[in-house]
Amino acid sequence: MVKAKQTRWNWPAFFRWSILAVLIVLLDQISKYWIQHRMIYGDVEPVTSFFNLVVAYNMGAAFSFLADAGGWQRPLFTVIAGLAVLVISLLIARKSNNRLLCFFLTLILAGAVGNAYDRITLGYVVDFLDFHWAGYHWPAFNVADISICVGATGTILLEFLSPKE
Repeated sequence: MVKAKQTRWNWPAFFRWSILAVLIVLLDQISKYWIQHRMIYGDVEPVTSFFNLVVAYNMGAAFSFLADAGGWQRPLFTVIAGLAVLVISLLIARKSNNRLLCFFLTLILAGAVGNAYDRITLGYVVDFLDFHWAGYHWPAFNVADISICVGATGTILLEFLSPKE
């Protein structure tokens, strides 16, 4: 008789990864606080020939998706972030032996929490990093967005490059 492989939930490892997530959320929130107390909405401060500091409010999701939807998107994106945090937390607790995967998942988790906190407390997400080239601007973003993008890219690359069991 073949015994089913038991899944081990490693909550102590999850709590260690949570420390990294909290640090990223703090960095995100401190940077948003700093920019909002340094500049006002709509201000643009050139830093280099290709980078500005701005204060922008994103009512939608990535790239202002559904920003003009009338308000119903706020609870939707908050619920999605909550579900993502729950699922990612369970994955980290379950896959604690894969440190690189847990690192990337922690980045996604922290970014989701950082932006969800803005959405819940302010009604919008504060963005302030504006890269541009030859008159074309990338949508403004923040530390939480960077965390999500690096985490998602790393998770996808890890999945494609890891040897299959």
